[in-house]
Amino acid sequence: MRHRKIRGKLGRAAAPRKALLRNLATSLVLYERVQTTRAKAKAVQPYIEKIVTTGKGGRLTDRRTLIPKLATENSVKKVMEVLGPRYKTRNGGYTRIVPMGYRAGDGAPVVTIEFV
Repeated sequence: MRHRKIRGKLGRAAAPRKALLRNLATSLVLYERVQTTRAKAKAVQPYIEKIVTTGKGGRLTDRRTLIPKLATENSVKKVMEVLGPRYKTRNGGYTRIVPMGYRAGDGAPVVTIEFV
């Protein structure tokens, strides 16, 4: 049963939503800070937490698990070599969402999601 399983659809079908999360996670890994809307940040936060947790393992199977979840090989390499060792002793909570105000065009709440 899917009672109370809330998952943001972000106004997209499944494939475009998956692409959005993949590209947003890749940008977050590469630049370590991304400015986006609050809904997108809340949607990508659990996605990126699982990626970093997988990267902490450091095994070849972990690398192969990350390749379809991130868009570029450089982002996979950074997760395995930089972010994984950085958060080796931390048990989750790798990102924070900081409110930045509202977007001028449509008034959407804008936030910055960044690594702690």
